Amino acid sequence: MVKTKVITIASVSGGGKTAVTEELRKRLSTSEALYFDEYDFEGAPDDLVKWVEEGPDYNQWNLEPLKADLESFLEREEPPAYIIIDYPFSYKNDKLKDFIDLSIYIATPLDIAMARRILREHLKKTSIEINDELDYYLKFGRVAYLEMENAIKLNSDFIVAGTLKVIDIVDAILNKIETL
Repeated sequence: MVKTKVITIASVSGGGKTAVTEELRKRLSTSEALYFDEYDFEGAPDDLVKWVEEGPDYNQWNLEPLKADLESFLEREEPPAYIIIDYPFSYKNDKLKDFIDLSIYIATPLDIAMARRILREHLKKTSIEINDELDYYLKFGRVAYLEMENAIKLNSDFIVAGTLKVIDIVDAILNKIETL
């Protein structure tokens, strides 16, 4: 019996986590995917900027619901060969770190990530609302992005350029998976 490989995909918001997770799921036979953003976690900070400024405690997030879903995949009579998790913390949360076989970080330049967020989330917003969002990012929010760059990227097993096309990112990840 082959052990299920758990692969996490991290990046800043707008960095390509979800697109890469979805494409990787399609290309890996017998795989399942979990998405961090689909959960409401007890203990999650209301203010991410304040959380980062105070010295982020990744264990503050109670990831029990995500862990339970991961364990349910692993406990199946025929578990998937791969579980891919769109998950921003790499090995930083104690509840999940022992499950992870490979932590991927998509290194997307912050300007590209911000442009993607604006295109994705602000289609019907006014230019004033978009301006306010960018102003907030520059004054406060950027510290959360830099935390990802400084803590999560360095804590990952494999770093891939977020400037590549999704298909090329997935190809690089698949090549890395072959070495597991």
